[in-house]
Amino acid sequence: MKIGIIGAGNVGGTLGRIWASKGHQIKYGVRNAQTPAVLKLVSGSHGASADTVPAAAAFGEVVVLATPWQATQDAIKTAGDLKGKIVVDCVNPLKSDLSGLDLGHTTSAAEEIAGWARGARVVKAFNTIGAVNFAKPVFGRQRATMFICGDHEPAKTVVSKLAEDIGFEPVDAGPLTQARLLEPLAMLWISLAYSKLGTNIAFKLMRR
Repeated sequence: MKIGIIGAGNVGGTLGRIWASKGHQIKYGVRNAQTPAVLKLVSGSHGASADTVPAAAAFGEVVVLATPWQATQDAIKTAGDLKGKIVVDCVNPLKSDLSGLDLGHTTSAAEEIAGWARGARVVKAFNTIGAVNFAKPVFGRQRATMFICGDHEPAKTVVSKLAEDIGFEPVDAGPLTQARLLEPLAMLWISLAYSKLGTNIAFKLMRR
């Protein structure tokens, strides 16, 4: 699958490297494709490339948003027309000092993104666990749960398969409004990981 990843930081870079190793075609969308950090990322991503944000968005059958919250609206504007594309929203609306969420309860980053990217099939995913664990999502014998939500069922099926490719157990949490719950869940992970438990933790949905 062709995947355009907007953002080449911890989340976007880690997802890109893993998916490239699974045979997906990856193009990172960045401001400057010639920086040492981007060149190093591309060289370690099994045939991936880097280009402008509009080029990566046009390339991808799936477009992944892996940008800081404060930069997300501008990134979507720069990306151009995303109508009909599957847009994977990995963004958490964190305050700049990481003390909490910038919005919530009555809306979510995912819903705001759906409004900015009119006509895109937005799916919330890859936001409830730190990127440090993407390469090793199995804890003992248990696969970490990756909650996803969205309003387009075929899009969620595609994103679920991408989560399985990484090694997660995908769980459909429902419509896009469920991001109002998933984003605070991410804040809980951040709080626990950086207060006393360390980053080697994940959530697991247990069934009887």
